[in-house]
Amino acid sequence: MEERPDLLRYGPGAALHAIVDRVVDDYHPVIQGLDHDIREIEGVVFSHARTNPAERIYHLKREVLELHDAVGPLVDPLDRLARGHFAFVHEDLRPYFRDVHDHLLRSVAQVESFRDLLTSVLTANLTQASVRQNEDVRRISAWAAILAVPTAIAGIYGMNFEHMPELRSELGYPLRAARDRDDLLPALPQLQAHRLAVIGRSKWEQTSSASDA
Repeated sequence: MEERPDLLRYGPGAALHAIVDRVVDDYHPVIQGLDHDIREIEGVVFSHARTNPAERIYHLKREVLELHDAVGPLVDPLDRLARGHFAFVHEDLRPYFRDVHDHLLRSVAQVESFRDLLTSVLTANLTQASVRQNEDVRRISAWAAILAVPTAIAGIYGMNFEHMPELRSELGYPLRAARDRDDLLPALPQLQAHRLAVIGRSKWEQTSSASDA
């Protein structure tokens, strides 16, 4: 104020103008910082990186709301000062207060636009996450369809059927399976006799237990 003696001569109103003008001007670097952070978040949301900045978006939105709560209540008092509702404000100071009021309105408009923009960015981030999940599901479905054919072939040839395609072929493991079966044929009577002996012994033990009872 000492550098502006032309305003200082208007008394307390000039000192009040210097205070509110400084307060409103100090909002400008804060708004610029938020604008930079929001642009950075937009780049992350629409990039190919598989990140989810939802938490950062929420914190930025909270900061914007706090700034709006600090800036918004000043609009009405400054409007009253600019219109000359207070006797201690000289009429020559009203244009200065109107200028500060205009700067404040622009700041409030920017903060409100940040709030709406962050809401849109959060919605876009959720949409991007859904799109990535759908892409993952499509990839998994495609791999499952590709693996279905060899799985079906392995399921068919992995069964011990007597009649199956290419069982007598000279290529691959079907021939080995046929040879293993031929090697087991001579031992089938002995296996069958052993099975009958086990069954007969089990029945004899059951009969003995019943007689003792």
